[in-house]
Amino acid sequence: MCAVAVATFLLAGCGGSETSAGGEEVVAAFYPLAFAAEQVAAPGVDVVDLTRAGEEPHDLELSPRDVTRIKGATLVVYAGHGFQPAVEDAVHGRSGPSIDVLDDVRLRGTGDDVDPHVWLDPVRYAQVTRAIASALGEPARAAPFVRRLSALDRELARGLRTCERRTIVTSHAAFGYLAARYGLRQVALVGLAPEAEPSPATVARLADTVRATGASTVFTEPLVAPELAETVAREAGAVTATLDPLEALTPTEEGSGADYFDVMRKNLAALRQALGCR
Repeated sequence: MCAVAVATFLLAGCGGSETSAGGEEVVAAFYPLAFAAEQVAAPGVDVVDLTRAGEEPHDLELSPRDVTRIKGATLVVYAGHGFQPAVEDAVHGRSGPSIDVLDDVRLRGTGDDVDPHVWLDPVRYAQVTRAIASALGEPARAAPFVRRLSALDRELARGLRTCERRTIVTSHAAFGYLAARYGLRQVALVGLAPEAEPSPATVARLADTVRATGASTVFTEPLVAPELAETVAREAGAVTATLDPLEALTPTEEGSGADYFDVMRKNLAALRQALGCR
């Protein structure tokens, strides 16, 4: 795989590959990366999101067309550390430039336990955006989007500054960056993989944990089955609410024109309600 640093890679590539249509095409592995690429790409550059609305990106399986697109793209933007193994395998088989956005930020965890959800921290997401813009040879085009992210960061900080509670109980461990940025504590029902299925004994233990934290809410996610969170909340005497890890938009959100900022503000409202913020 070729390193991406300057625009000359996009003119010649590491192997001179072009898209099938002969134009410039950026292939992004899932929504937050596609959204950032769309904000910084020059006019005429097509951005393709491999993960469709409503799909869980952890479970993405590539079609032959997807693999062909990855091989011929001007640039591929993805998250490594096993977040989407099929995408990583396809990227390693191409000759053109690619960028692993997790190389450009300070990560939580090590080895197989790295948390990839950097986009839930607007400050880290801004770093990712700058890296994508630089890889496209358009570093100046990141500035307007980064300013919007800075404003969102300030909005989140104000909204979560004064709260009765500081612990959030989540379906899986996707919110560590957001929690760390704004002085919250995340307690996750399962690890970084949302498909994990704890045993009944574990469910009982999790309910005890929720009660011990004093949390009033257990957060579910739009793209993950809510049964575990609902069961734990019921046993713990808590309620459920939705907190979105923004790995993909839902079809409803996509249809209504919602974007990253809309979903993050919905997350802020949900957190303020659950934490008793003033």
